[in-house]
Amino acid sequence: MKPLRAIFTFLAIVLYAPTTSATDTEVRSKEYEIHDQLMIPTPDGAMISGMMVRPKNSTSALPVVFQFTIYARPQERDLESLKDAADRGYVGVIFYSRGKYLSTDDIWPYEFDGKDAYTAIDWISKQAWCNGHIGMYGGSYNGFTQWAASKRLHPALKTIVPMVAGQPGMGLPMENNIFINPNYQWAFYVGNNRLLDTKTNDDRQRFRQSQFKWWYSGRAYREFDEIDGTPNKWLQKWLQHPSYDDYWKDMVPQEAEFAQITIPVLTIDGYYNDSQVSSLNYLRQHLRYAENAQHYLVIGPYGHFGAQRGGEVVLNDLPIHPNALFDIKALIYAWFDHTLKGQTMPAMLKDRVNYFPIDESQWRHAKSIEDMSPDKMRLYLTTTKKQGDYQLQEVAPSKPAYLQQSVDFRDRRNSNNDYYPAPIVRDDIDRRNGFIFVSDALKEDLLFNGAFTGEIVASINKRDMDFGITLYELTDSGKYFHLSYTIHRASYIKDPSQRQLLKPHQITHMSLGQTRLISKRLKAGSRIVAYLNINKNPFSQLNYGSGKDVSDESMADANYPLKVRWFNSSFIEIPIMRITQTGDR
Repeated sequence: MKPLRAIFTFLAIVLYAPTTSATDTEVRSKEYEIHDQLMIPTPDGAMISGMMVRPKNSTSALPVVFQFTIYARPQERDLESLKDAADRGYVGVIFYSRGKYLSTDDIWPYEFDGKDAYTAIDWISKQAWCNGHIGMYGGSYNGFTQWAASKRLHPALKTIVPMVAGQPGMGLPMENNIFINPNYQWAFYVGNNRLLDTKTNDDRQRFRQSQFKWWYSGRAYREFDEIDGTPNKWLQKWLQHPSYDDYWKDMVPQEAEFAQITIPVLTIDGYYNDSQVSSLNYLRQHLRYAENAQHYLVIGPYGHFGAQRGGEVVLNDLPIHPNALFDIKALIYAWFDHTLKGQTMPAMLKDRVNYFPIDESQWRHAKSIEDMSPDKMRLYLTTTKKQGDYQLQEVAPSKPAYLQQSVDFRDRRNSNNDYYPAPIVRDDIDRRNGFIFVSDALKEDLLFNGAFTGEIVASINKRDMDFGITLYELTDSGKYFHLSYTIHRASYIKDPSQRQLLKPHQITHMSLGQTRLISKRLKAGSRIVAYLNINKNPFSQLNYGSGKDVSDESMADANYPLKVRWFNSSFIEIPIMRITQTGDR
């Protein structure tokens, strides 16, 4: 029946020529012309649906502001966002992932959005009300769909504005090849019906309990949904792809595909956005492969939702400076006016990177992320104690040494690696396990300006491990300010697309990959703190180190503890700008 339905809908579109389908409900109000039941076929026989709003009295073709999303809220904020576009002199269009809204196809997040968004863009570009200039915007999943649509760039797509964009396989549902739990709940939210299953999504107690049920059961991660009591077909499919393989790569641009993205891009993100590693990976890859890429970044002290709203007054109990807050809608439409209508560049974009340092009062600007930090501070994780903590020092240790850690995965009384930044400022940090390294007091104010890197040197008695590093500023008043963190799976640290198991008892050098960017003024007298630990907690996969697919490991693989030797040649490298240095405007 699907081919017949596709043919019927295609004919309906042609008969309407050129605005909508015959099944569309057309509403003509005093201000808007609204078509809320657009239906178009995809080349493979599926259907996608959406809505269009344009100024009622418009007599000429206009540029189009387009959204593509899995979050189907057609008669709520989606319609309002389309009206907002119309109010600003654009045609507003939204299409939904296949299976959502009026589409009756199966729902599979991520998999078809790039191709389907291209189909929608192609259809939009051929309508009489479109002048051939289309811009996309949106946050989170909607940020991903913009990059997915750019994988095969349509000539009519002139710009994208991805905010806190997710990257499947490279940030969610796994980060650095470690599956993390939030997407388990999210899959039901977007996949259970044609709109959104808010009732299931709001049952936070159920999903928190399911994590601890799995944790205490000692069962394999692949059985997570069985423990929860509801089959999760999306999780099960994702778990079949623990490497960043072709399944994930087919969803977004790769290497040479970034080179053909010659349109202007405006990325908006936050220091405390959970998916920041995804969002900035797009930026870095775009700049790497596209010569002279027109890519701008606005980033500041925001979380996942705050970055989509122009900031928040308080973030994880941290008051945010009022000057860091901005009218995000005004910025986005000023960008569209510039890229789609030829008007001036938004005043806020004074350079390619526009960032607001925490504990300062004004925006700073740089030519690139690299130019944010003219200097690097290398700090070694030593075995020498000072005032109860291990030293984090700038001089490399003269003699090789190591700290040894033993982790019993059968012990569920204790968890490791408390890395999540909530609250951002705390009186103390977890000292029950792992190792804490503290630097000498800073002699001058510095900007921690960028994403930290480093190399961890270790040997283990097993074939794999997951570990994490969290960085803090320890202020002279004794407060711990959360700066950044990363979690890594050792077997994928050299290549996320191919697992390379460790050899037991052999020293391995592991360069840190994706870490989170931040800009913060560090005060003279403050110290840098690094917290190093094995990742063992109820909130992500548990890697027992057997070498099997981690999703299949269970308590049966914890027959002896993981023993790690952390060598003192390990170091972190912090990007810094001295306050006296120039380089920003």
